[in-house]
Amino acid sequence: MRFRAALYRPAETQRQLLRNYVARNADTLFGRDHGFSEIKSYQEFAQRVPLNRYEDFKPWIDRIRCGENRVLAAEPVTHLVPTSGSTDARKLIPFTAALQQEFNRAIGPWVVDLAGRYPAMILGPAYWSISPAMPDAAGETSAVPIGFEDDAAYLGGIRKRLVNAIMAVPSEMRMVSDMEQFRYLTLLCLLRRRDLSFISVWHPSFLSLLLDALPAAWDGLLEDIRRGSCRYAKFLPANLLCSLKLRPLPQLAVQLKKANPAQPATLWPHLKIISCWGGGHAQLSQTDLARHFPSTLIQSKGLLATECVVTIPYGESYPLAITSHFFEFMDEGGQVCLAGELKDGKTYEVIVTTGGGLWRYRLGDLVQVAGFVGKTPSLNFLGRAGNISDRCGEKLSENFVAHAIQIATTGLPSLPRFALLAPDDSFEGCCYTLYIEGELVGEVAEKLEKKLCENIHYAWCRKLGQLQPPRIFNIKNGGYEAYVGRQQLAGKRMGEIKPCALSKENGWSQYFEGRYLIH
Repeated sequence: MRFRAALYRPAETQRQLLRNYVARNADTLFGRDHGFSEIKSYQEFAQRVPLNRYEDFKPWIDRIRCGENRVLAAEPVTHLVPTSGSTDARKLIPFTAALQQEFNRAIGPWVVDLAGRYPAMILGPAYWSISPAMPDAAGETSAVPIGFEDDAAYLGGIRKRLVNAIMAVPSEMRMVSDMEQFRYLTLLCLLRRRDLSFISVWHPSFLSLLLDALPAAWDGLLEDIRRGSCRYAKFLPANLLCSLKLRPLPQLAVQLKKANPAQPATLWPHLKIISCWGGGHAQLSQTDLARHFPSTLIQSKGLLATECVVTIPYGESYPLAITSHFFEFMDEGGQVCLAGELKDGKTYEVIVTTGGGLWRYRLGDLVQVAGFVGKTPSLNFLGRAGNISDRCGEKLSENFVAHAIQIATTGLPSLPRFALLAPDDSFEGCCYTLYIEGELVGEVAEKLEKKLCENIHYAWCRKLGQLQPPRIFNIKNGGYEAYVGRQQLAGKRMGEIKPCALSKENGWSQYFEGRYLIH
């Protein structure tokens, strides 16, 4: 109810949040350094505090790691949460009790709204995808714990206990690093809960790949369910084996044998909702997931980052998480404006101030206004700001490339399961290759080239011969899995690897299974 009321008064809600932030943190090192005690308005706040990227906060966060208190925020930093960085291998985001409350002020309205419209979802267990633990960096020391023991710790208190109580897959699964074991054990847990009613994953391809492994493992899974065993038991730590609570379920095995592993909807007849990324380039994979569950609601998640919550699903819209953090937005001309000043149809970069101590932080995400809920903007995630490939001066941006791929793949028998454009060095010189998983017909490369040439910089590079015509690499299978694998080698966790249409890295043919198409 508080969130619903705030949707009709975004300016007042945001002003109050900013006043609280400044007053509460005036006596921190950052607050004293920026004169928080003298700030009386947003204009003074914007004058005294510059826009910041993670690199600007890193010296302050290093002081937190060394044990200093009241650095960026007055509250104690309970954890430093690792996430991927654009220049560093990873970032460490300060997490406080205030930030935890801000997450809850967004997650609560989402879940209550969803349960109100689909009450059956709360009647059974849920699967919330688990992020496998990342190994600690060698020789890393910190006075503050780095990372959470499990993902539900984001919620804290009673919410954490409630989530763990309904989890179909125990949080201890995060300790399994072998992907074959991880998938098998996850499927074993899920199949033992035919009353599964809700699934939440990050990228839809994560679930599609999980389900694609079902047919090959089917007989072994049924046998383990019947006997109450696990083929990987001898490889598992005792605490994980205990959390699996294995026991013979012969009647369930008989029921499942009548189902079809190639049609997952027959395995979980009570599954009502699947929540996953749907904005930006994830739309391709979300469409593929829908073929597995034709009668299940596939709900696109709002924009959620390690640092903050930007939007939540609410009804049929994605309003700004107006009660959670203080937001600013930068338009395409570099002008900064507030939530109540956004214009329908316009594109903005998100800037956020949080209770964790990030001040005027450029999140790096681009959003587009798609109407309003009350007086609060509803935002669609477009992609990452600053994701621009510029090998020869072509200046290809994420948003432009995503649209080009959409145009080039129009008319295919089905939407590709995965598509990524990246620079590629061939014996003829540099070009761009579209790595695409799916059935290809027609002149995809020609349509891609035509659309890319609408970018005058790209067209000029092509005319000068700096770039060769684009190529097509047809991925046989597992495109997103291979993409994630390369990102993990760079130190990223699965749950933070956002889908994108454009990569600035080359050499992707070494990671994907497939072949170049010859025209």
